[in-house]
Amino acid sequence: MKYSISNILVAAIMLLTFTISSAQIKNSVTENVKIYGNCGMCEKTIEKAGNLKNLAAVDWNKDTKMASITYDAKKTNQDEILKRIALAGYDSDTFLAPDKAYSELPDCCQYDRESKIAVNATTENHENHTNHMDMKNTTMQQENQLTAVFDNYFAVKDALVSSDGATASEKSKMLLSNLEAVKMDQLEMDVHMVWMKVFTNMKEDAKHIADTKDIVHQRERFINLSKNMYELIKVSKMENPIYYQFCPMANKGKGANWLSKENAVKNPYYGSMMMTCGKTVEIIK
Repeated sequence: MKYSISNILVAAIMLLTFTISSAQIKNSVTENVKIYGNCGMCEKTIEKAGNLKNLAAVDWNKDTKMASITYDAKKTNQDEILKRIALAGYDSDTFLAPDKAYSELPDCCQYDRESKIAVNATTENHENHTNHMDMKNTTMQQENQLTAVFDNYFAVKDALVSSDGATASEKSKMLLSNLEAVKMDQLEMDVHMVWMKVFTNMKEDAKHIADTKDIVHQRERFINLSKNMYELIKVSKMENPIYYQFCPMANKGKGANWLSKENAVKNPYYGSMMMTCGKTVEIIK
C-alpha cells in the first residue's frame, strides 16, 4: 500500500509540475506524439531533452509511450522538440535517434526499435532516388541560407580591417537580415542544434555593430560575433577552407579570434596600426 501511495504522490507532483510549466508558455499549442522508450529513467531523459523554460513542456507516459507536448507556437514547433529528443536517443514516428545516441542509453532504456517494412527492388530504387534528391535539396537550402550569413560576416570583417565604421555598419545590417531570414527547420540536425545555441547572441552582436559607426565599439562586439560564427562554421559544409586566426594583443591583451577566407593575416581589431598581428590557429575544411 505504501508503494502505491508513493507512486501516486510522485505522479501527482510530476503532473502538477507539468501543469505549472505549461501555464507559463505563451501562444501555447498542445499535441500528443508517440515517443519510444521503456522506463522511468527514459521518462526523465525524454522530458529533460524536450523541455525549454517558458517555451516547451513535455509529459511522457512510459505505459502508453505517448507524450503530451505543449509549446509556444510563435517561437518553436513540434519538430524542433522531437529533434532534441531524438538526439538524446529516443525515436518518434517523425525522427529516428542517431544509432550512437541510442547505443549509449542504459540497457534498461534500450527499447525495441521499430523495424522498417521491406520493399521490392523497384520501390527501393525509387525511394533511394527520392531520398537522395530530398537530401540534396535540404543541403542546398541550408547552403543557400548560411552562405549569405557567412559572406556578410566576412564583409564586416573586411570593413573592420579597413577601419571603415560606416561600411561595417552597413554590412552588419545585411548580416542581421540574413540571420533573421534563416529557416532553422531546413538546417541539418547538427547545424540546427548549434544554430539554436548561437542565434540570439549573433543577432545581438550584429545589431550592435549595425547601430553604430564607432569602430571601437564595433570591434568589441565583433569578438563575440566571431566566437559564435566559428561554432556555426565548424558544423557547416564549406566549399573552401576557412582560417581561424588569433591576435594575442586584442581584447585588452586577453586575445581575440576571427575567421578569414585567406591564410594571410589581416587584423580586424587593429587595421593598419598592426595589420599582420596574429596567426592562423586552425584551418576549417
